[in-house]
Amino acid sequence: MPPRDPARPRHNVFEAAAIYVTASVEENPDRLDEAAGWVAPDALAFGINELACRAVTALAKERDEPVEVVARRLLGLPGAGPARPA
Repeated sequence: MPPRDPARPRHNVFEAAAIYVTASVEENPDRLDEAAGWVAPDALAFGINELACRAVTALAKERDEPVEVVARRLLGLPGAGPARPA
């Protein structure tokens, strides 16, 4: 592994995951590549997983629904049940 370039900013796994997911939603391949280059692929996968877990948990709390119901609904899977009225 080459030595780290001190002029290049350091990014952590969660920052890389946030940018990677945002770029994916925005369909921005340049930003996807940039974020993917900040950390190792397994670290990026870990960060994306952590982001997904936190997002689904937050939505479940906000909606007062079980985490599994929210996750299944987001993915369009059966067993999610009908959406609750606001």
